[in-house]
Amino acid sequence: MMRARTLLESAWSRQLLLLAAALAITAALVALAGRSPLAAGQALWNGAFGSAWAFSNLWTKTIPLLVTGLAITVAFRAGFWNIGAEGQFMAGAIVAGSVGTWSHWPTIIHLPLVLVLAALAGAMLAWIPAWLRVSRGALEVISTIMLNFVMLYVLSWLVHGPLQETSGAQPIGNPVASSVALPRLFGGGTTLHAGLAIALSLVLFAHVLLERTETGFRIRMVGASPRACEWAGVPVARTVMRAAAISGGLAGLAGAIEVLGVLGRLFDKVSPGYGFTAIAVALLARLRPLALIPAALLFGALEAGGSRLQQDADVSQVLVLVIQGIVILATLVVGLAARGRE
Repeated sequence: MMRARTLLESAWSRQLLLLAAALAITAALVALAGRSPLAAGQALWNGAFGSAWAFSNLWTKTIPLLVTGLAITVAFRAGFWNIGAEGQFMAGAIVAGSVGTWSHWPTIIHLPLVLVLAALAGAMLAWIPAWLRVSRGALEVISTIMLNFVMLYVLSWLVHGPLQETSGAQPIGNPVASSVALPRLFGGGTTLHAGLAIALSLVLFAHVLLERTETGFRIRMVGASPRACEWAGVPVARTVMRAAAISGGLAGLAGAIEVLGVLGRLFDKVSPGYGFTAIAVALLARLRPLALIPAALLFGALEAGGSRLQQDADVSQVLVLVIQGIVILATLVVGLAARGRE
């Protein structure tokens, strides 16, 4: 009896209960709109789990959310509020869509080069707001958001100009070379690609970094109490900038993986908002790298299943955004309740 009570009182149990409540509220909204909640739920399920192709597409949608969620997690654990993962994602995508088109390079050199340069591009874009914060006191929430718009317009200019395909017929980039294209898993009949292995490796890297290294310990300390860290002699400014660079590097890698594994070339709308959705993913996972896997899968399932809502249940895909919003509110409620009991 006592063990069951402890389980129910745990943060994760409350999270699951609130998630169930969020789904119930969403079902009520669908019913109020004159549609069948059962049909909507079945459409979401079929879109994510209804077939082998749907299940592979679920994982394909999960990969960028997982890697970008890691970027948010590292930054937030350091108390650096990186709202610019979307722009850093674009920076990595731009590198992949440009350097990735170089031909006659062996894969063993070309692919690592593209990934490293993409990570550096994202890291630099995150490092700038971190430097502005520690040197000038600029709020990183504002500066990172502003850089999102900068990268959005830079990307648009590039695909309409210097990086536009050779024919000039469409505002897209040239296809990436075969030496950097991430191979499809389980044959060409699915959308799942080798970026999944990279993403899971990065989850392990982030877990070890935050939980098993001195750098991770400093990141967690600075995020918990920067003033106490200053008294203890911990280099707060250096730690924040380091965490920001790691965060941006992960977001840049996410952009490169998306281009090399899914898109195959650079597009004007290379991201449907992964950098912003990843904030919700990271919060749902309570900023724990390993917990990001189920959290990203949940949001990946919503993204994958949303395409079937209009077709099968005559329900707008906006419902997916409603579910995500309710999940975020539920997460905040759990967090506030947990702090109130401490």
